[in-house]
Amino acid sequence: MTATAPTSRRAQIVTAARRLLEADGPEALSMRNVAAEIGIRAPSLYEHVADKRALESAIIAAGLQEQGMALREAVATPEGQADPLTTIAMAWSRWAHEHTHLYNLIYARDLDRSDPAVAEAELYAGTPLRELCGGDLVTARCIWAFAHGMVNLELIDRFPPNTDVEALWVRGLDALRPLLPA
Repeated sequence: MTATAPTSRRAQIVTAARRLLEADGPEALSMRNVAAEIGIRAPSLYEHVADKRALESAIIAAGLQEQGMALREAVATPEGQADPLTTIAMAWSRWAHEHTHLYNLIYARDLDRSDPAVAEAELYAGTPLRELCGGDLVTARCIWAFAHGMVNLELIDRFPPNTDVEALWVRGLDALRPLLPA
C-alpha cells in the first residue's frame, strides 16, 4: 500500500475519521472512535493506517488538496482574475471557516513532510499564492502568515467586540499588495 494508491478500506477509514473530526472536533479523532464509525475493531485499523499520526497525516493531505482546489477555483473566476490577492485571501478565509476543525488540524501541528502525500499536498495548496507572488517565497510566506493569523484570530473569536474585521483584511492586504510583482 502506498500513499498514492490507498486501499478502499484505508480510504473508508480516512473518510470516517474526517467525518468525526468535522462533526465533533479533534477530541473525537481516536482510533477507537474511527473503528466504531465504520463498524470494525480498533486493532483492524492498524492493517491500513500505521497509527493516529498517520491517520491525521492522511486527513491533512486530503484537506490541503481541497484547500488548494478552493484557491484555484476562486482565482479562475472573473473576480479572481481582477484582484487575485483579495480573492485568494477571502477563499482562504472561507475555506477555513467552512472546515474549522480540519483547518486547525492542518495548521496547529507540525506537518509530516516525510509523508509524500502531505508534502505533495502542501505544495499543491500553496501554488496559487506562489504563482501570484511570481515565485517569491518570502512574499508568499508574508501573505500566508497574514492570512493565517487573521483566520486564527477570527476562529478563536479573539478580536475585541465591534472590531471591523473586514477593514483589517482590506488594510492588511493593501499593505502587502506592493510586494507583488507588477
